[in-house]
Amino acid sequence: MLSRIRTTVHAVIRPAVRVAVRPAVRATVRPAVRAAGRPAVRRAVRACAPVLLAASLISLVGPASWAATAAAAGPDWSAAPAAGGGGAPGAGDRPYIYLEGGPGAVLEDKLSVTNRSEHPRTVRLRGGDGARIALAERRVTVPPRTRADIPFTVTVPSDAVPGEHPGAVMVSSGDREIAVRLRLRISGATLSALSVEDVTVQGHGDGAAIRYALVNRGNTVLTPRLAVRADGLFGQVLRRAPRTLPVELPPGKRVRLTESWPDPPALDSVDVKLTVTAGGGAHATATAGYTAVPWWLLAPAATALAGAGGGVWLLRRRLRHRTPRSQPQPEPQRTGAGATT
Repeated sequence: MLSRIRTTVHAVIRPAVRVAVRPAVRATVRPAVRAAGRPAVRRAVRACAPVLLAASLISLVGPASWAATAAAAGPDWSAAPAAGGGGAPGAGDRPYIYLEGGPGAVLEDKLSVTNRSEHPRTVRLRGGDGARIALAERRVTVPPRTRADIPFTVTVPSDAVPGEHPGAVMVSSGDREIAVRLRLRISGATLSALSVEDVTVQGHGDGAAIRYALVNRGNTVLTPRLAVRADGLFGQVLRRAPRTLPVELPPGKRVRLTESWPDPPALDSVDVKLTVTAGGGAHATATAGYTAVPWWLLAPAATALAGAGGGVWLLRRRLRHRTPRSQPQPEPQRTGAGATT
């Protein structure tokens, strides 16, 4: 701390003193010192030095330091779930708003908009992701350095399917928009189910790429786990233990993914099997075939096939030339009345 003060004094205060203070000292202070005596002036200066230094630091260094701190904090406003509202995961810094109810229920909660700037901030709010959300205010002005809690309600459709349904409340101001996540759980029988589809294995540079699609066939939000296994003619060539994928599948969601395979076999016929699981007992498998043949083996085979094709063509041509042409046959002679010879 002391080193920073010294650096600030040398860099900021001393130049300012030289420019602004030195002429005034020469004009007014020097005559007063001569009249009062130097020992008394020195004692007064030592007594006031801490106060003068603090005032100088606040006036000269303070605004720049505060501006740097505000810039490091990022945007001057934010939006998030209000602390203590709703149910799970509980009060405090909630990662999302959680609501639970049956079809036809009207659920309430709050979101917070914090304005850290020195000026009022006007934000606009709307429901996102198709959520049926009624907001107390569509347009809110938040005073400077203030947090405003804005209530809203979610009406569950009477024909809603039980399970988890993600949504969001969109908060925007200027060219910035924040999605405050909302997770609605509709009570009733739940079903966790998924499928693995469109599995293909294709060469990609020196490696291969396993492409597939995951589809949530149930009515709960799923976080899938994937295990990969590949068996060739000479045994197992790939085995990856189950791991959690960085995706979240809402009900009905379909997502396409790619699994890299940097070291596939160079010569083999492989069956690749994908096994996907998720909470609630969801389980699915799918397989795909992959045949690897190196280019140096394909080249002679292609040459041999081309040669065989050319030989067949020459043989057919020779046989066509050797086959004798058919001779025209004489007409049969007619006998009886009116016959001619």
